Amino acid sequence: MTDLPCPVRGVTVRVLMGIGACGPYAHVVTDFEPPGAGGGFELFSAVPERRLPAELLPALRAGLLEGLDGVAAAVLVTDGTFHEVDSSEFGYRIAGVQAGRAALVGAGLLPPEEGDALRWATWPGRGDPARAGKRGGRAS
Repeated sequence: MTDLPCPVRGVTVRVLMGIGACGPYAHVVTDFEPPGAGGGFELFSAVPERRLPAELLPALRAGLLEGLDGVAAAVLVTDGTFHEVDSSEFGYRIAGVQAGRAALVGAGLLPPEEGDALRWATWPGRGDPARAGKRGGRAS
């Protein structure tokens, strides 16, 4: 298993599907660090339950594992929100995949072009895809 080689902080994902209609919503801000001495994947949340219910974390975890594709990292969720109607496990799984992939691009483990497919993610060095004229994404 490869380890994340360097920290990638401030990875933000805001999943907004369905313009003008209900759809999956998810919002997380994450910091990625190289794994601890034991290696492997770790997920921690510093977000109060009222802002991001713990019941959504398993879906986020599954998405992060998929997005990191075998790269070991410690992940801290530093912020996040949910919507009582539109948030779902599906949305948080998507958010996890996007955050994990963004961390790999930010750490140089994937080429920058891979980031073009990350519709809802921003990270240091990328900026807001909506403001950059990229497909998808929405400035908030």
